[in-house]
Amino acid sequence: MQPGSTHCHIGNRCTSTGLSPQAVEASLRRLQTDHIDLYQIHRPSPDTDIEETLSVLTDLIRAGKVRAIGSSTFPASEIVEAQWVAEHRGLARFRTEQPPYSILNRSIEQEVLPVCQKYGMGALVWSPLAKGMLTGRYRKGQSLPASLRVKVFLKQMSDESNLDAVERLIPIAEQAGMSLTHMAMAFVMAHPGVTSAIMGPRTTQQLDDLLAGAELALTDEILDRIDEVVEPGTNAGSMGALYTPPAVTQASLRRRPDRVAAP
Repeated sequence: MQPGSTHCHIGNRCTSTGLSPQAVEASLRRLQTDHIDLYQIHRPSPDTDIEETLSVLTDLIRAGKVRAIGSSTFPASEIVEAQWVAEHRGLARFRTEQPPYSILNRSIEQEVLPVCQKYGMGALVWSPLAKGMLTGRYRKGQSLPASLRVKVFLKQMSDESNLDAVERLIPIAEQAGMSLTHMAMAFVMAHPGVTSAIMGPRTTQQLDDLLAGAELALTDEILDRIDEVVEPGTNAGSMGALYTPPAVTQASLRRRPDRVAAP
């Protein structure tokens, strides 16, 4: 994102207030601008066909309200489907994907990042510090901080595999002469498929620290050691705020009605 550019997230439901001309106009008024540089769909909506969504977004682009569109936390298969529909229906295509990515959460290396590279999509990764777990504040054997993140993502923050990985990563960073935060930021920017990392600093000092980490280059030796802690394409442990499709969350979609035995 360029300085001064506008970036919005919406829900992928054409019939809701999330994706409608009225919602866009409301966003423009709040932002005090006449256009939005990047308008992203926040996660798939299984009950809305992607062609319908792209049609509405294309109309917004043609009206000059939006410059480019993207997706966020989409599975690779749905990114590919969206690209296919855009090409074969003459619609605007997603130019960006915004997935979670960190040393502890590397699952997008399997398919999402390669797909983004294939289609020339920018990857704006979020949570490069794994919701704060890669700041050094969350340590094995210590009480968890009294924070909102702990309350919302308790399973992730207390996951033994995540905490074990953090303990193994800290000495790697120390031996390389950098903080864990710097190593975490440098790691996400080391992947050729990553365009930028979305940070969430609360102070100017935190911002300066995160930017310094993003500018560092990790050696192959350091990256190899990180790979030994969390294997490429995998997650260290439980991760919160990820998208899980209905095929997994809804039991009825995983069971044949005629194969379920009577009680």
